[in-house]
Amino acid sequence: MPALIDSHCHLDDAAFDTDRGAVLSHAAEAGIDSIVVPAISARYWPRLRAVVATDARLFAAYGLHPMYLPEHRPEHLTALREWITRERPVAVGECGLDFYVGKLDVDAQIDFFTAQLRLAREFDLPVIVHARRAVDEVIKYLRRFPGLRGVVHSFAGSLQQAERLFANGFLLGLGGPLSYPRAQRLRRVAAALPLEAILLESDAPDQPGIAHRGQRNEPAFIGEVRDTLADLRQVSPTLIAQASTRNARALFGPPLMGVDESVTD
Repeated sequence: MPALIDSHCHLDDAAFDTDRGAVLSHAAEAGIDSIVVPAISARYWPRLRAVVATDARLFAAYGLHPMYLPEHRPEHLTALREWITRERPVAVGECGLDFYVGKLDVDAQIDFFTAQLRLAREFDLPVIVHARRAVDEVIKYLRRFPGLRGVVHSFAGSLQQAERLFANGFLLGLGGPLSYPRAQRLRRVAAALPLEAILLESDAPDQPGIAHRGQRNEPAFIGEVRDTLADLRQVSPTLIAQASTRNARALFGPPLMGVDESVTD
């Protein structure tokens, strides 16, 4: 089976502090070639950097997550530019908009989101975008930055929204929620999207698939996402693995670039 890339995993989370090495071993056994680790707030950037430094398969992204808005300060955007310059991450993020969680100031979210989009354009980096109950609004602001590329992770919108995002240079991250039979709209979208639009992700330690419901999620489990997507599309898991890995390498670029397998069903 071709190698897989976990395009979104919070491996720096404290949930992995006692057995991070074992989690990475499980990932290797499951054929995970690389793991992108996105940030959530400035106070965790040093910890993320330290975790990523422990394994050559880990790749950092630095950003300011909308759910942590109360922690963010304008000076963190200045610091983010410095971190990007010095650390050379593979992406800016996790950033975006969250209209599900109450009491998060919308205008402030937009200010931090667009500021990070400007940084991504300045450094020619992809963006890892969080869009919960805010897909149309995210599309609105992404369109103000033509040429920007990235991924909307844990995508849960409509096929029309997915098509608009893909047309504007953004891929769609699919993870554990796809495995739940009740997620009918998401499963229809995943079945209809072009393979060139898809990334696989764990979002670990969150969002485990149905086989691990109630458990801590791990990167090793994205093979189950691959297999679910293959079943929905009635193609081979090999095809899904090849396409999603090629998409991730094309988006995040060096040093994730590896030997590009040809896609065959």
